[in-house]
Amino acid sequence: MKQSISIKTHDGEIVVTSREVAANFEKEHKNVIRSIEGLMTEIKPAQNCAGYFIGTEYKDSKGEMRKEYLLTRDGFTLLAMGFTGAKAIEWKLKYIDAFNNMEQALRNSRKMLSPKEQLKLQLQILEEQDRKIEDVKEKVISLEDNMPLFNVECKELQALVRKIGIKVLGGKDAPAYKDHSLRGKVYSDIQHQLRREFGISRYEAIKRNQFETAKEIVSGYKVPLVLENEIETSNNQIKFMEG
Repeated sequence: MKQSISIKTHDGEIVVTSREVAANFEKEHKNVIRSIEGLMTEIKPAQNCAGYFIGTEYKDSKGEMRKEYLLTRDGFTLLAMGFTGAKAIEWKLKYIDAFNNMEQALRNSRKMLSPKEQLKLQLQILEEQDRKIEDVKEKVISLEDNMPLFNVECKELQALVRKIGIKVLGGKDAPAYKDHSLRGKVYSDIQHQLRREFGISRYEAIKRNQFETAKEIVSGYKVPLVLENEIETSNNQIKFMEG
């Protein structure tokens, strides 16, 4: 067991590495990683994980890059709740002291800064916060774009399929439209084209950022020749009988 604690700062945040925690609490690093990732699945929304655990990498003795996490004070507290035993309590207290000492050292260093240096530091912190906010916004937008269509969008797409199908069949008064079998073939063919274009089994699985493209595909639907002939035959039969 290590007898010292190495705490550092990352983007202005006091952190300790998952390897450091594993060594101090005499646990395998892979098991600490597993515990952290288990906790991350419980943190909602997922974007809040950065306030506890920060994913990063380190180079091992073989020169290969390996995964590890940086734990903030809150992240360490959350993880350490699962560590039990007399030695675990002893190390928890040492970590509390280490975090407190680091926070005090940072406060003291800021006090020694000139007003100009303090202003510069504050601006840097604000810029970093703005950058993090923008990163979160981009991730949220990306997440929303890659989500399946909302129910209201599915209904809009279904309505467009029916609208185009009616147009292809010659309108609601056309014999082809009143032929339930033929009408079903046209609707199915439009839906099949959508599924084929996006490589999906259900068009409800189309992503939100593909919604406009999906509408363009439906609007530009071209009826295949075999169906076109059936539609013309159905509609012309009535005209022939009336003539």
